[in-house]
Amino acid sequence: MTEQRFFYGTGRRKTSVARVRVLPGAGGIIVNGKPAEEVLSTPSWMAIAEAPLKAVKMFGQVSVVAKIEGGGMTGWAGALSHGISRALLKMDENLRPQLRSGGYLTRDPRAKESKKYGLKRARKAPQYTKR
Repeated sequence: MTEQRFFYGTGRRKTSVARVRVLPGAGGIIVNGKPAEEVLSTPSWMAIAEAPLKAVKMFGQVSVVAKIEGGGMTGWAGALSHGISRALLKMDENLRPQLRSGGYLTRDPRAKESKKYGLKRARKAPQYTKR
């Protein structure tokens, strides 16, 4: 039995966490055991996920296998993109300038703001009544 070599990267976005493995191979992205097109059904989500591979011109040259947990589809797409970028960086350190200039290595810190007491949401106050 031959050992298959892969490169690992963890990506995060909002409350989603993606554990990504990049393998040299035929190409294609598998998310939670299904093809990515099935999971990330909107073209914009697929574009976000595939962006780092296209930036370094490796789309179709490497296979990606990912397990993603938490959050929604937008978070999943962003976490997958971040994880793929980190795994590609471990695969070849010379890809850093291309990934950095595209902004794929930066973790997007934006997350939902927590609700405050006395308010309806994080910042929306109840309607003011004079009388």
